[in-house]
Amino acid sequence: MKYIDKDFYKGKRVFVTGHTGFKGSWLCQILLNFGAEITGYALPAPTKPNLFELAGLAQKMHSVIGDIRDKEKLQKAFAEAKPEIVLHLAAQPLVRESYKEPAYTYETNVMGTVNLLECVRALHFREPSSVKSVVNITTDKVYKNNEWVWGYREDEPLDGFDPYSNSKSCSELVTHSYVSSFFANSEVAVSTARAGNVIGGGDFAMDRIIPDCVRAVQSAKPLIVRNPRSTRPYQHVLEPLFAYLMIAQRQYEDKSYAGWYNVGPDECDCVTTGNLADLFQRQWGAGFSWLNQAEANAPHEANFLKLDCSKLKTTFDWQPRWHIDEAVAKTVEWTKIWLASGDVAAAMNWQIKEYMEG
Repeated sequence: MKYIDKDFYKGKRVFVTGHTGFKGSWLCQILLNFGAEITGYALPAPTKPNLFELAGLAQKMHSVIGDIRDKEKLQKAFAEAKPEIVLHLAAQPLVRESYKEPAYTYETNVMGTVNLLECVRALHFREPSSVKSVVNITTDKVYKNNEWVWGYREDEPLDGFDPYSNSKSCSELVTHSYVSSFFANSEVAVSTARAGNVIGGGDFAMDRIIPDCVRAVQSAKPLIVRNPRSTRPYQHVLEPLFAYLMIAQRQYEDKSYAGWYNVGPDECDCVTTGNLADLFQRQWGAGFSWLNQAEANAPHEANFLKLDCSKLKTTFDWQPRWHIDEAVAKTVEWTKIWLASGDVAAAMNWQIKEYMEG
């Protein structure tokens, strides 16, 4: 795989926040395959069932259960791990939940980032050769969304509308400040990665279209789609995860690669929620249907949003590998294995292998 050298991660100490979540679980599985020494720090997995438990990841890595807002516990875990590479995924990630719990969302997404960067700063002060590479994972929703037909670039204004999106905008600004104030003249390379919506096997979150499709199949009831015309950049979860690992590796080797990157699919993979439900129906076959039932008084969510990923493509000669049809097919493939009580960890491993060889 030309974008990333898996041997680079062999024996590297990697600290992953949010490791019990959907993306975090897939990321840890990749890193385990690469031979990394992983310490994860996160709350218990947020759903039942959850991918972290299904894949048996707790037995394969050092897993610390803790709140990113608990600075003292986070500092203890971080100091013991002495990581070389840090991947920050821990977040309150749901727009609708952020309307219900705005204070918690800001505490987690903003102060959680502050706490983590304080850990990096403290360890670097004590051991300047320790942390070399940090990637803060944010979202495509950090931008002030004018619902333009073109994609947002990294130099566009940051000003998310809802508490989730805005808190991730703040997380970006916090990161920018720490880079300028504390890491500019150090060996620590720091980037943020702004990813679009991801799909893949093992996502059981609420208020996400693919998990809702799976629940509809299980209940043998039609899926109710509340906003079928909203357009989003969808990509398989392996796409951004390999991009994060690529950024982390390249800036570790050469700090000039550090920066702010959009990580999204090609324009052909920016589809409406209704289109995505149709794709799921086509891949799943009999047993799934959906209904258009837009909510009149639903909380605000952007109807149109996509990213311009020219910077990532130009800087790293990177291109997406799995377009939306294949991403949905891989998600359905994994889900059917899970529903048949198959070996989901093995399914993850062969999809990772297929992605790397594709």
